[in-house]
Amino acid sequence: MTAEEKKEAKLIYSLQRKLRKTIDTYGLIKEGDKILIGLSGGKDSLALVELLGERQKIFKPRFSVIAAHISVSNIGYQSDCDYLKEHCEKHGVTFVHHTTSFDDSTDKRKSHCFLCSWYRRKALFDLAKELGCNKIALGHHQDDILHTLIMNLLYQGSFSTMPPLLKMDKFDMEIIRPLSLIKESEIKELESIRQYKKQHKNCPYEKESNRDDVKKLMAEMERIAPEMRSSMWNAMTNIQTDYLPKRIKN
Repeated sequence: MTAEEKKEAKLIYSLQRKLRKTIDTYGLIKEGDKILIGLSGGKDSLALVELLGERQKIFKPRFSVIAAHISVSNIGYQSDCDYLKEHCEKHGVTFVHHTTSFDDSTDKRKSHCFLCSWYRRKALFDLAKELGCNKIALGHHQDDILHTLIMNLLYQGSFSTMPPLLKMDKFDMEIIRPLSLIKESEIKELESIRQYKKQHKNCPYEKESNRDDVKKLMAEMERIAPEMRSSMWNAMTNIQTDYLPKRIKN
């Protein structure tokens, strides 16, 4: 085995170990689950297809996986569906392509980005129901979750984020994030090894967001406190309410 092959094997082992730990720690998968992966075509969702697709072959309890790519017809976004299908089939995952659209004149209060995201998500829920899936898996990694935590603190005044498991009672569906314990840098390393093909984005509404600023902030925080990432993660389940302000009801 060459040095590159050893490096690849070590990475895959580490990613699968963290995937299994996430599944076990947060109770993400149960016997007979049928899971729909939201496949955007970015590195995170491609990695999720690979890791969860391979895990379904050996994991007990048994579960099955389908991947869905949602296109929005009135947004300039070119998807290489042949590549996405090939990637899915390589890892034993069925691929489905669905197209939706939205009318931005129905709600002028919302941005194009919000409407596009909302309609994509709605289409994903509808498709999951149609395919008989009881869970939707999204490719958010640990960095995404920590970034959202910081954004909610700074801009929303709330201590909240995207949990590894979210029960959607309204839709009778569960959202799971199996990459929750995996760093973005690890996914980028997998992307480099696998040479994932990038999808061509040509959205006229895409621009820098607050998330870009938060990424820079988090990088600076990590420079100051190298263990910041694990401390923040642990803080989310170590909330000491006795040492927080309490409102007095009049």
